[in-house]
Amino acid sequence: MRPGSLLDRGWRVIGTGISFAVFGLGAVLISLTLFPVLRLISPDPAVARRRIQGAMRQTFRLFAWFMATLGVMSYEFRGRERLAAPGRLIVANHPSLIDVVLIISLMPSVDCIVKRGLWRNPFLRWPVRWAGYIPNHTPEQLIEDCSQALRAGRSLLVFPEGTRTVPGQPLQFRRGAAQIALAARCEVVPITITQTLPTLTKGEKWYQVAHQRSHWVVSVDEPIRTEPFLQGPPAVGARRLTQHLLDYYTARLGSHAAAV
Repeated sequence: MRPGSLLDRGWRVIGTGISFAVFGLGAVLISLTLFPVLRLISPDPAVARRRIQGAMRQTFRLFAWFMATLGVMSYEFRGRERLAAPGRLIVANHPSLIDVVLIISLMPSVDCIVKRGLWRNPFLRWPVRWAGYIPNHTPEQLIEDCSQALRAGRSLLVFPEGTRTVPGQPLQFRRGAAQIALAARCEVVPITITQTLPTLTKGEKWYQVAHQRSHWVVSVDEPIRTEPFLQGPPAVGARRLTQHLLDYYTARLGSHAAAV
């Protein structure tokens, strides 16, 4: 098929639909089979958490490969070795629906913040609990839970925007990521995600594919030390670190941004 042709675009719509169906059915299947087995053979909750997070990584790697094999997308990773050290806050911009899939596929173990609604989902409530994921409680409790996980030597993934970027709109970073990093006194590892063509973005239907296949580049950059932001009141430090991250991503992405 010629790239960008009507036939190519039609196939990518079909491939995207197949991918979404596989993801949904696969999530239910492994939640009812693989994850309960891993928890059953792992009496120690910490061991169960590592095994389930490892299984999550492998399934996400398989899913990313599946989408690429169908021709829906292509991707590459740069600097993935920087994710080897534990106990770091991983932050990333959030242009598309599958960003979390690509990042988790790189890491054998990483904690995530999940919506509280998942803890009431009959299929997912136990897997997210066994995986050690952190529910999105009140801001104060969330910061405490996240910083505690980091102080325990676990890595944590956070999207400072809190949601996917709206194409064409300025980035808006919330202070939660900076507050967590300063409370845990840990390094921040920034990940920059770019696409050659916007697709699977906020407000876009799954079948609204780009006119050509989009290529994702996931770049893991040098860690940012938090010591310079610990001077003075915590609120001031969080505001300064948030602005620093915003300026960093503005320079990397070449777009306008605004902190909140």
